[in-house]
Amino acid sequence: MGSNEKLIIETPEQVQLEYQLAGIGSRFMALFVDTILQILVIVVVVILFMFLAPGMRSIWGEGNKWMLAGYYLGIFTLYWGYYALFELFWKGQTPGKRQAGIRVIHESGREISAYEAITRNLMRAVDSMPGIYGVGVIVMFMNDHNKRLGDYVAGTVVVHEKKQEEGMPLWHLDNQDAKSDYDVSRISAQEIAVMEVFLQRRFDYATPTRIQSANKLASYIRNKLNLPMDVSVHDENLIENIVREFRRSARFQ
Repeated sequence: MGSNEKLIIETPEQVQLEYQLAGIGSRFMALFVDTILQILVIVVVVILFMFLAPGMRSIWGEGNKWMLAGYYLGIFTLYWGYYALFELFWKGQTPGKRQAGIRVIHESGREISAYEAITRNLMRAVDSMPGIYGVGVIVMFMNDHNKRLGDYVAGTVVVHEKKQEEGMPLWHLDNQDAKSDYDVSRISAQEIAVMEVFLQRRFDYATPTRIQSANKLASYIRNKLNLPMDVSVHDENLIENIVREFRRSARFQ
């Protein structure tokens, strides 16, 4: 299963978003880093427990039992909560995934929700059987999107992160159509996210795909905002202007 395989997602706005699927190699690299971090935390917790246990016994006879219960609860939380919490609050990434340059997204192209982050990681109990993610690897080899069981249950995929020097979309330097009077009140944050993904990835598209996607997205914007079909305003410039205005409106951070 090659890591250069592409995932094409067509949004409700009929815009095609293209992602590079993460292969087994990059995912295991991320898993290795995350496992090392988990082990380091466990070692620190064990050392603290060994250091504090004698003092706790002398102060409170039942203290060791509670500390032991807290220790096992902490290990359980670390194992089961590490991936889910990081993927939820780091927009689909753990420290290992960030190091490997990959990210979990929903198969529709949007960011994963709490339900999806928790569900896909609870399935690690099955994917990791009988050891070293044997089930997960077999399932990944059997499908075109490199999905393990957790991805199937949660409806997620793992893709390579598009690296940009800045978090903002790439703008045309020669955009002379910039306006600040578009009424973007009818544009949702989800629709803006689709526009930004297009702006960030447009230079990776083949020219016909880029033009077609920009035209579909610009037509969707014009219809939703009742804008005139002004051919003097370039489709991509219109998309940029809408995103700029939406950001200026302070409705999107």
